[in-house]
Amino acid sequence: MKNLSQLFAAAALVTLAACAAPQPAAEDLTRWVDPKIGTGGHGHVFVGANVPFGLVQVGPTSIPQGWDWCSGYHESDSTVIGFSHTHLSGTGIGDLFDVTVMPVTGDVTYARGTEDDPASGLWSYADRSKEVVRPGYYSVPLTRYGITAEMTATSRVGFHRYTFPASNAAALVFDLENGGCWDKATETHIEVVDDHTVCGWRYSEGWARDQRVWFVAECSKPFPKFEQIGDRYGRALFATSDGEEVLLKVALSPVSLEGAKANLEAELPGWDFEETAEAAAEKWNEELSKVKVSTSDDAARRIFYTALYHTMVAPSEFCDANGDYRGADGRVHENPGYTTYTTFSLWDTYRAAMPLMTVLHPEKMAGIIQTMLAIADEQGRLPVWHLWGNETDCMVGNPGIPVVADAIVKGIGGFDRERAFEAIRKTAMNPGRGNGLRMEHGYIPCDLFNEAVAYDLEYALADGAAARAAAALGKTEDAARFTERSHSYRHYFDPGTGFLRGRDSRGGWRTPFNPFASTHRADDYCEGNAWQYTWLVPHDIEGLQACFGSRERMISKLDSLFTVSSVVEGGESSPDISGLIGQYAHGNEPSHHILYLYTMLGEPWKTADKVREVLTTLYHDRPDGLSGNEDVGQMSSWYILSAMGFYEVEPAGGRYWFGSPLFDRVEIAVPGGTLTIVAQDNSAENRYIQRVRLNGQPYEKPYIDHAALMAGGELLFEMGPEPALWYTVGDAQ
Repeated sequence: MKNLSQLFAAAALVTLAACAAPQPAAEDLTRWVDPKIGTGGHGHVFVGANVPFGLVQVGPTSIPQGWDWCSGYHESDSTVIGFSHTHLSGTGIGDLFDVTVMPVTGDVTYARGTEDDPASGLWSYADRSKEVVRPGYYSVPLTRYGITAEMTATSRVGFHRYTFPASNAAALVFDLENGGCWDKATETHIEVVDDHTVCGWRYSEGWARDQRVWFVAECSKPFPKFEQIGDRYGRALFATSDGEEVLLKVALSPVSLEGAKANLEAELPGWDFEETAEAAAEKWNEELSKVKVSTSDDAARRIFYTALYHTMVAPSEFCDANGDYRGADGRVHENPGYTTYTTFSLWDTYRAAMPLMTVLHPEKMAGIIQTMLAIADEQGRLPVWHLWGNETDCMVGNPGIPVVADAIVKGIGGFDRERAFEAIRKTAMNPGRGNGLRMEHGYIPCDLFNEAVAYDLEYALADGAAARAAAALGKTEDAARFTERSHSYRHYFDPGTGFLRGRDSRGGWRTPFNPFASTHRADDYCEGNAWQYTWLVPHDIEGLQACFGSRERMISKLDSLFTVSSVVEGGESSPDISGLIGQYAHGNEPSHHILYLYTMLGEPWKTADKVREVLTTLYHDRPDGLSGNEDVGQMSSWYILSAMGFYEVEPAGGRYWFGSPLFDRVEIAVPGGTLTIVAQDNSAENRYIQRVRLNGQPYEKPYIDHAALMAGGELLFEMGPEPALWYTVGDAQ
């Protein structure tokens, strides 16, 4: 490695191309965002400062290590151990919290600390009554030290401003150990560059088995002394006057120290904190302005724009400013010509968050798909749950396939469609994670593999998506083969009980059987039970109807889902089964398509009833405003799509089924101009679609396809108080 002083001096001479500043939108929609929504209950959302899809999420990290602190923040707790530069949002497992900075005064103990000992560790209480959080900006006073902490961000740089009291022992502590309460630091390094700058790295193992991050930190105030405590702590010491502001810029890189320094020079060469915060807010407003809603219900508007905000925390950029990235193979790759991303919570997001991306951010989809294809090349298959260059293999099935197939079916450009299909084929035929058993037996036997039903159903719907992609590419043999494979779920249908249930390698049913029972991650389902998983066949509703014997029998069973007891039985039931209406569990993803089955089956008024119930009772503008984990944007994406009036049920289906639009008017920026959705005479009572018009002409379908949506125009729903059927049921499927 080069001498660091020479390296930084050379990097400082790099000439950067000037970028035109984004024009601010006419209306400030950030005022409708409340980042505290989802910080209570089990929402697990990130609180802090970032820009849309940025690599850096800088914000507070608390003492507790429990499930509800996966993001480092919970509304019930006001402890702060420091301000970390990476955070997850809405996940059910924790990780990251890399490069934690804590401003202090006086002597401190270099440890995380415990709340029962106020002098232990670095921690302080935060004065939540004076906390300010808005898109691109965060601020809170630290009561122990009398310091006010503020922060904003660019994509790769966290920008801090600390207002100190008078002190001869003020310091900024760099903590490479205690931020990571969910992982273990394996190698760390802190090095002084000059009296303003330090650099280093943090390698760790946790959910991401080999995470690596490099950083360069530059302080506005020279520190006459820098103390290093081992290789995991460093303290920049200085004296401060009362009310003195000390600024700190921390640039990250997933590639190298050189990359971190170049990122700092590229994104934040100056020291104007206010200008940076304003630029971050403008970036948020620019993205939020892609959708404009008209309503007299301010709470619904607040929920909507907060949801939209939450969908843009991830996928996050995972490359340096010059485009270089660290691959799933552990190697550094030069700029491939597209933006590389990470934080792919695909089991959650293939259902609504990724389809929403294709509508609101089609310009980003080529980079997302190409990233996924590169991962497939680097690790041999499409990602499952990818985090900072690491495959976690978290959750079941092949959730990367529906996302890539969806892009093929929708005709999204910017990537090699043949290469994409080969990645789909290779992933679908990979025998790992129970898929080999499925190919051998025709289904996954429950006596040979845990969570067999859940794995198989997810593989089946991924095969259905693969078949649609094959058909779109004219690959008739592949389409037929994957369609046949997508029917594997039928082996699990028990006509005696009307449920999909475990079947062993001899063809016998799992006994005893209780459709209300759940044992978390240790039964035939995954974070669910038979009541929820019986409907996880979004790709083959006609086939599922045939299993029940008739449309009427299927509807009767579906009706009962919402009226049976909401008790989930079992001593170790999954905590993810939440947001219950009967046994419908809106707080977890396998249920998210179910309400729209009524529209597919010819009773759209029941979809309208249930969609409105969920929109207005399971989403709130309070800290506990989510009925389950945010799950990296999925919970919010369901709300956004459903509030606009439709939802993509079939993975890679290319069409959005109608429900019940919540807003009087929605304007969506699409490649064809603007899609205006009008709900005429809309109200809580008038929640049923009576008739539909598209660009002034009668429209007699229960869905709109992607091409029509992206062409723009006007989609008009005539709403009324009585159930109505505006389409022919036989044509719905």
